[in-house]
Amino acid sequence: MDLNSLLERLKNGDIEVEEASKQIRLGNIHTLSEISNIDPYRMKRTGIPEAIFSEGKNPDDLANIAMEHLKHEGRAILTRVSDEQLTVLEQKHKVEWNKYAGIAILRADGFQVDKTGGAIGIITAGTVDVPVAEEARIIAQEMGVTVHTIYDVGAAGIHRLFPPLGDIIEKGVDAIVVAAGREGTLPTIVSGIVDVPVIGLPVSSGYGAGGGGTAALHTMLQSCSVLSVVNIDAGFVAGAFAARIANVVAEARCKE
Repeated sequence: MDLNSLLERLKNGDIEVEEASKQIRLGNIHTLSEISNIDPYRMKRTGIPEAIFSEGKNPDDLANIAMEHLKHEGRAILTRVSDEQLTVLEQKHKVEWNKYAGIAILRADGFQVDKTGGAIGIITAGTVDVPVAEEARIIAQEMGVTVHTIYDVGAAGIHRLFPPLGDIIEKGVDAIVVAAGREGTLPTIVSGIVDVPVIGLPVSSGYGAGGGGTAALHTMLQSCSVLSVVNIDAGFVAGAFAARIANVVAEARCKE
């Protein structure tokens, strides 16, 4: 994008301010040593922050990418971070680390996430589903959403679900993420009870036929109650999707 040409068009009245702003956001990409293109306006453009998928990246390259994010955005969110990568990151900057989710967050001094008024619930069938659920929780919170969690309330002891589910419904959640492995039944049950959107998050637990999250994914896709389904172990996607719903709803509430 030629910024001078764009500003000249704005000056001449050929385009409106909103269109000029949109084009600047779309074109504002920072290239880092030919290894990465950083999109600092993704949050403003889509409502979802850019995150760095760390798996497979060289630790030094990853640290450099994170510092570039920090410079342009005031924050760097890194998912699926290994111990070796974490060690290098900690040499560069203070790191907020969640060992369950494998997420590292770097923040500039004074950076804070403003609350939007949106709220979501995150439910897991079992304890083994918690790491993926924590990935969803963290990204939702980084989008300004309040998150209420209910862990280890799966179909094998379904009586555990109802009291805490009633509590989060009373708190006014705008969407619910339900993480489950093995046969993946829990999202169908929840979506048949509540009056808010439910996102099914299949988890790669289970063994034998249908193991590794395959049975859970197929069960959720075949749900007889209405829900959306993300990919196996896609905690980031589920959390971001639920938070986006919550933020849109919260914005609508503010306009009432």
